Amino acid sequence: MNKQSVLELIIARLVVDLDVAQRAAQTAYETATHEENIAENKYDTLGLEASYLAAGQARRVEEIRQSLVLYQNLSLRPFDEQRGIQIGDLLSLEAGNGSQQQLFLGPDAAGLKIYQGDVLITVITARAPLGQNLLGKAEGDAVEITINGSRQSFEVTHVM
Repeated sequence: MNKQSVLELIIARLVVDLDVAQRAAQTAYETATHEENIAENKYDTLGLEASYLAAGQARRVEEIRQSLVLYQNLSLRPFDEQRGIQIGDLLSLEAGNGSQQQLFLGPDAAGLKIYQGDVLITVITARAPLGQNLLGKAEGDAVEITINGSRQSFEVTHVM
């Protein structure tokens, strides 16, 4: 795996997501402002509901746009054992049951999933409990977090 190519995949995915969100926001705006949706009485709320949807879609567009800018401006550095895991690092974790997962510690867009070949990579941020615990760690370090009241342990098996 190459973290530069992972960054490029994340940016490409955010560009697509932004386009989809912009089209959805435009459609919601057109619905909200269409003459057929003008309220005929106080119980006619179709126009109001459409305006709420348009506002939500506009917020989503702005969130994706901000994420895209953060990733476009992200400068990747080689992993430094002295500093440990930092934003921009690509890493592998092994759970206590032996399952492996690949993570990219990014500045935003938590939960975004991309594939590099047939490998699934999940974006996490330092705002998440796992991301917070990973900061400063290195290969071989253990990380423990509580998920739904259950304590889970992971080992950092590879960092780049």
